[in-house]
Amino acid sequence: MAKYTCATIFFAAASIMAAPSLAEAGRPMADDASVESANADIHVLTLDSTGNAQDQASSSADIFSDSTNNNDAATSLSDLVRQLSTTETADAEQECLAGAVYFESKGEPLEGQHAVAEVVINRAKSGRFPTSLCSVIYQRGQFSFVRGNAMPSIPRSSTAWRQAVTIARIAMENRWKSVVPNALFFHARRLAPGWRHDKIAAVGNHVFYR
Repeated sequence: MAKYTCATIFFAAASIMAAPSLAEAGRPMADDASVESANADIHVLTLDSTGNAQDQASSSADIFSDSTNNNDAATSLSDLVRQLSTTETADAEQECLAGAVYFESKGEPLEGQHAVAEVVINRAKSGRFPTSLCSVIYQRGQFSFVRGNAMPSIPRSSTAWRQAVTIARIAMENRWKSVVPNALFFHARRLAPGWRHDKIAAVGNHVFYR
C-alpha cells in the first residue's frame, strides 16, 4: 500500500467560536498508551485565524462525493461495512480520516465510528475550519493521538483498522445517513464540559454537538 504523509500544519490557537480549550475542559493531554486503550476523551478544535490551511488544502468539493446514501442495497451499516471491507486507503485524505476514526472510536459500535468521521468531514465542509480532512485532524494541540505532527503506528492487519478504513470511505462517499447531522464537536460521555453548543445525540462513547 502506498504511504502517505500529511502536511505539517501549524495553526494559531485563537478560537473565534469561543469553544473551550482542552485545558479549560479539565482534560490533560493523554499519552500515546492511554489514547490507544481509552480513545474516548474530549476533543475541541480551536479555529485557525491565519488561513494558512487554505494554501495546502484541497477544495471540499474535490474531497467528498455528491452521492446521497448510496448504500448498495445494504440493510444496515454493518452490512455495508461488510460489503466494502478493506484495509487499503485510496488517498491521503482517507488515510487521515481512517486514522482519526481508529484512534478516537475503535471498539465502539459502527454508528459511533461513523459519527466521529462525520464530525471531521463536517468541519472541513463548514467554511469555518481548515478545508481538508488532514488539516482538520492535524490542527495543533487538538487531537491527543497526534504527536509530533504524526499519528502513532497502526496495526494494518487488525479488524479495528479495517473497520476504520471502511467507515472513512462510507462517510466520505456519503453512503450512509448521518445520525449526527451538522455536528462539529464531540466529547466523551463521562465528561461534562458545560458547552453552550446545541446537543444533537449521544452515540457510542461520545456526545455530539453542532
